[in-house]
Amino acid sequence: MRTSERYKQLIEYFSKHQPEAETELVYEKPYELIVAVILSAQCTDKRVNIITPEFFEHFPNEKSLANAEFEDVFSIIKSCSFPNNKAKHLIGMAKTLDKEFKGVLPSDVEELQKLPGIGRKSANVIASVVFNKAVIAVDTHVFRVSNRIGLTTNAKTPLETEMQLTKHIPEDKRAIAHHWILLHGRYICKARKPDCSNCGIKSFCRYYENNNLI
Repeated sequence: MRTSERYKQLIEYFSKHQPEAETELVYEKPYELIVAVILSAQCTDKRVNIITPEFFEHFPNEKSLANAEFEDVFSIIKSCSFPNNKAKHLIGMAKTLDKEFKGVLPSDVEELQKLPGIGRKSANVIASVVFNKAVIAVDTHVFRVSNRIGLTTNAKTPLETEMQLTKHIPEDKRAIAHHWILLHGRYICKARKPDCSNCGIKSFCRYYENNNLI
């Protein structure tokens, strides 16, 4: 199957069966999303959503977080992965957001990466979710699934995956396509063993075809 046809069928399938797809992180405003995104690195969204209600009670905005003590932030987020680094990043992010950006979250991907704790993937998440930018965030799920089902060819890095996805997915579908692929990887096309019996896109999946499952 040609790559272009695989993308065409993917977009048609998810547009019909999952016309609404969004982040599973719970947030009400951009500041809350960026906190949740920083916490979510190598941590489940479920765990993050357990932590954030108490976190936002103590630190409801960037100013309160910028003035926070490390120990106070750490004590709230200690149940997530890498709490030491994340506590430092959260405070640093808040200080930078307050001082350099006057509390206004930038929409530009490059500008977002000036915030501590925000790499390209996280910046793309924020840009697409908050500002509906036509960018694709590549996390471990998106990287794995894109390669497995045949959306990418010889992509060795998240950036290479992002470039190939961006080339083939129309601008108006990029933001939601990130969620389509991510959620498919989280619940169906799992890392250890893909659940092919419950997969709706196996008819055009390279993995399914190559393993003689068709």
